Amino acid sequence: MIDLAEGLGDVARRRLGGDDIAGLARLTAGATQEIWRFDLVTREGAKPLILRRAPGGERLSASAVGLETEAELMIAAARVGVPEPAILHVLTADEGLGHGFIMSFVEGETLGGRIARSETFAETRTFLARQCGEILARIHAMDAAAFPGLVRSTPGELIARYLEAYRATDWPRPVFEVAFRWLEAHCPAPRAMSLVHGDFRNGNLMVGPEGVRAVLDWEIAHIGDPMEDLGWICANPWRFGVIDKPVGGFGERGDLWAGYEGAGGASVQRQEAHFWEVFGSMRWGVMCGGMAAAFRAADPSVERAVIARRTSENELDLLRLLAA
Repeated sequence: MIDLAEGLGDVARRRLGGDDIAGLARLTAGATQEIWRFDLVTREGAKPLILRRAPGGERLSASAVGLETEAELMIAAARVGVPEPAILHVLTADEGLGHGFIMSFVEGETLGGRIARSETFAETRTFLARQCGEILARIHAMDAAAFPGLVRSTPGELIARYLEAYRATDWPRPVFEVAFRWLEAHCPAPRAMSLVHGDFRNGNLMVGPEGVRAVLDWEIAHIGDPMEDLGWICANPWRFGVIDKPVGGFGERGDLWAGYEGAGGASVQRQEAHFWEVFGSMRWGVMCGGMAAAFRAADPSVERAVIARRTSENELDLLRLLAA
């Protein structure tokens, strides 16, 4: 693996039409991948760009689609009207920088708490949920056949997968046991599958006053029930404390569903939507529980400990959802 600044400079000259790079700095955003900002230096001036790269260039996640596929998904999404950064270059093996891609820099806010509470976005919040529904309809209309390598999962298979992950934590939680039984009893019949973003939520959206400027983090995209995305954005962890606004802490379910159906998405059935909201809460709870095991076994970091502690919050969320 060569020096990152040196390698990016070479890529700038060979692939991006620049003379060099400047101001390379790693950003704090990105929990699973490296995010770097740098300026492409040209005769006309400096242009800010973003590099999204695997940790160390080579540490790939077994559950992620891969950065090359992620770039392809973003390109395909932009073609159907999903707001995306422009993908300028996908790293190749001969460049010695590992796996990643370079994209345009998009100005905006990604911090979910600010989007949900800041006065800057007070007007934006009045239409943001509907806009999210419209964007999800476009995502679900993408050609899933163009991505044959993506994992395909029915609702029942997803329940089984997360139940296995929960059992692997070896930490019994009575609320989770009840929730899994509820999910199995209320599992919807498989519907026509579509491409699912998998992590469409407040915190993975770049937002400006006019609304969503970019949909980010496609690393767990898969083929499945499109209602999964509509449930995930409503899960309480993504409301950032504004619990009375179920869609990302900024909007109402009805507006999300109206935007989705109005943009060509399938009819939203309330019972199915509720199932996927319960599933989303369970999914996040299992993920938090897995952090506890990782903390004990391999990475005793503060971040993992804090996320692991949030499992108890999910137990409360599940009890509220099941009572409803």
